[in-house]
Amino acid sequence: MDNNDNKKQINLDLRPEIAKGTYSNLAIISHSRSEFVIDFATMLPGLPKPEVQSRIVMTPEHCKRLLNALVDNIGRYEAQFGPIPLGGPSPEQKGTFNLADFAPNGTKS
Repeated sequence: MDNNDNKKQINLDLRPEIAKGTYSNLAIISHSRSEFVIDFATMLPGLPKPEVQSRIVMTPEHCKRLLNALVDNIGRYEAQFGPIPLGGPSPEQKGTFNLADFAPNGTKS
């Protein structure tokens, strides 16, 4: 069976006010046993504090599916355009990591 046979197509309705998107340069993630909450915020110079633009609430399963999709897409992006620099101190000093270094099941490759 071809892998494409397993993929379902979803027909989305995208309203114009949603299609323009919302800018975010900060994401704050929290979780409970049953859900993950991701607050997308914008932190701009001259503003006293970041303003939350959008909140997404997901089940742990769907959040992990999002992680896997991001790992896959970032890996493909970097294969085409090169590594995405994070700036600042080296990842070893800052404690950051590259999502593309992780396998889709969440283990380090």
